[in-house]
Amino acid sequence: MGGAGNHSDVTDFILVGFRVRPELHLLLFLLFLLIYGMVLLGNLSMIGIIVTDSQLNTPMYFFLGNLSFIDLSYSTVIVPKAMVDFLSEKKTVSFAGCAAQFFLFALFIVTEGFVLAAMAYGRFIAICNPLLYSVHMSRRLCTQLVAGSYFCGCVSSILQVSVTFSVSFCASRVIDHFYCDSYQIEKISCSNLLVNKMVSLSLAAFIILPTIVVIVVSYIYIVTTVLRIPSSEGRKKAFSTCSSHLGVVSLLYGTVSFVYLTSPSNPELRKVASVFYILVTPMLNPLIYSLRNKDVKQALGKILRKKKALS
Repeated sequence: MGGAGNHSDVTDFILVGFRVRPELHLLLFLLFLLIYGMVLLGNLSMIGIIVTDSQLNTPMYFFLGNLSFIDLSYSTVIVPKAMVDFLSEKKTVSFAGCAAQFFLFALFIVTEGFVLAAMAYGRFIAICNPLLYSVHMSRRLCTQLVAGSYFCGCVSSILQVSVTFSVSFCASRVIDHFYCDSYQIEKISCSNLLVNKMVSLSLAAFIILPTIVVIVVSYIYIVTTVLRIPSSEGRKKAFSTCSSHLGVVSLLYGTVSFVYLTSPSNPELRKVASVFYILVTPMLNPLIYSLRNKDVKQALGKILRKKKALS
């Protein structure tokens, strides 16, 4: 039963969600609502602060504003639908809806990897070539790097959607997840998945691996440069400018790696791990950057003082 056309019989999928007792669905809804509310508040606040404060008109904050937008976006692609499903008997998603969700999620998650790589390059220039920072990290280059990140995310997403949703589906249309996950979609396919595996490996080699290489190489240069700084105060200051970015990188790549290294025979653990990069990481990123950042704290203080004066 080969051929790409056989999927036309499938008009929708059933999302299993978490295999828990029905009475726990309300608890899951409230938990997702609370964390998603914090994701919205944290990331919208970060974007608002960066846009309104002229002192934050620097390459680092330009990337940070985009990072907040991406975090907010990929969380929004998944979470509202999952919350609706927690409270409904009919947990279905249309074929087109599933493909759209998968496309947008893949787009934003890959784009985030590239933006984090661009930020690592920015930190490398700031610490290793501080006098050339304004030349190397011009507004034009920063805009090109972000546009390039979205372009790579889009290309990757189109390729993944094309191969994932062109397969033939067997009798089952049940996706054992709370969103349209490629692995679970492929599990209910009865096509030969060799092309899918080749595309996944190619994307990992040509799109995901380069971002990791840029981040690792940038930090090798950063660490060797910082260790040559004679004063301990100078070393501490240099490291503190990178610690937030390193924390965000570790959080994203750590949770994503955990999901894909978790045994497929334990789908519930994979679902719980997915919650970390879909909800917990976007919630923590603004906190990591604001709590360890003097500029953001000052900008926030300025806004609060203005509000107080107006009231």
